[in-house]
Amino acid sequence: MNYRDLLEVDLGKLGSAVATWEQAVKHLDALAKDAQDGLKAKADSARWAGLNASVSREFVDKTANECIDLHSEAKSIWSVLADAHTELAGLQRNAKDLDAEAQKAGFLVVDGDHGSVKVMPAMCTVGGKEEGQKAKDLMQWYADTLADVVRHASEIDAAVVRALQKSHGDDPFNAGHATYTSLDEDMVPRASKLAELGDEANAEQRGELRRLWQSLSPEARAELWSQHKDDLISAGILGVQVKQVAPDDGSGPYDVEDPSAHDYWVLAEAKAMAAGGDVIGNTDAARNMDHYLRGMGTTLDLDVDRMLQDDAQLRLVTEQGVQDNQEEWRKEALEAFRKSGGKPVSIPVESNGIGYTHSDRNWFLAVGSANTNTTGVVTVVPGGDGKPKIGLDYRVNVWDRYNWDPGKSTQIGPTTMTDADMARLHRTGLAKEFDMRGSGTVQHYDLGNDDPGPLPAPADPGRDGTRTDLGRDGDAR
Repeated sequence: MNYRDLLEVDLGKLGSAVATWEQAVKHLDALAKDAQDGLKAKADSARWAGLNASVSREFVDKTANECIDLHSEAKSIWSVLADAHTELAGLQRNAKDLDAEAQKAGFLVVDGDHGSVKVMPAMCTVGGKEEGQKAKDLMQWYADTLADVVRHASEIDAAVVRALQKSHGDDPFNAGHATYTSLDEDMVPRASKLAELGDEANAEQRGELRRLWQSLSPEARAELWSQHKDDLISAGILGVQVKQVAPDDGSGPYDVEDPSAHDYWVLAEAKAMAAGGDVIGNTDAARNMDHYLRGMGTTLDLDVDRMLQDDAQLRLVTEQGVQDNQEEWRKEALEAFRKSGGKPVSIPVESNGIGYTHSDRNWFLAVGSANTNTTGVVTVVPGGDGKPKIGLDYRVNVWDRYNWDPGKSTQIGPTTMTDADMARLHRTGLAKEFDMRGSGTVQHYDLGNDDPGPLPAPADPGRDGTRTDLGRDGDAR
């Protein structure tokens, strides 16, 4: 399946098949009851004996059981097709919405090789001017997200094929084989196997696990969460799905100008500031500056636990983000709990990204302004008093791009460093901008009350990332 296939496939035919099988289930249910309560009951109670009676009873028993098996098989096929139609229709709507959003942003979406998706500018720029970093990030996000939707649809399609084959049993003269109430029976074993890999799961396995997690019913998720919570977290099930893109174009293209003597002087001053910042305790500012000056351009991990402990503004926006969403999350989870008949349920949740500016001096120099959101799982279980217990397991995520915007300046000790000077280091190839991302430790929050109160205190960050952490310069990836 490719991207265009998903957009254009007529799911109305699948919907019609679901309706047809639903009617078949109703008719076979009536037939099975008639065979069991009518034909078989009369044969069992009949007062007759002999060879003819034995053969007739055996035939009646076999016919009644076959009617029951036919009903079971039809119900299994109907359940699988209905589940698949719901999943694929949702994925198709998502793909169409993303396609429309990308077009509105000025991009063209086309099929790539092997199920991949390509996103490019809808119009060529004057003189072949290179797209800015923000546009590049957006195009990549749309391409990756849409390709992920296509993979998800392909996996649903494959799961349906497996379930239908096992339901039918490849024997047209013998009904009644594996039974399914939904696609959960096919997906849960695979999800459990992937979850057990934990942090050893590769990128492809993590992606498949996340898609399986999205498709599972709330009850199946709760079972998986209760058995493999730590493994699921290690495998990245709480990863960020909202857009993580550069807020602006930063310094512009990399290594497109020749460095001057002044640029080399700025480079020397910046290296001295990085060393000095480490000495006076601005360890993260020094670390990030050093990474910029090394020119690797690789993504740098942020220590979000220390950010939360050090920075009041990040704690404030995190608290606000959860408060803004907690009532909606609680309602959704309680509705799923009601529909399950009181069985445990788990609902994945994610807040929108919120922009903020660091109040802590070290983190302000290291990151400046950034974006944050919360990802988590809301679980509802039956309480001992008969009332549902609602809990949120969540983590805080932070992301930004390390760049310099001309027109600003920063006072670091006795030196005033202009952003224009620092930006030129990127354009001359003496330094290189990079992405910064990180997630905090998973915390638990009770959502059972109308006013749950403040979030728990930030997790103890330990010494990682401080000057006593000898490995902190190797955190880039």
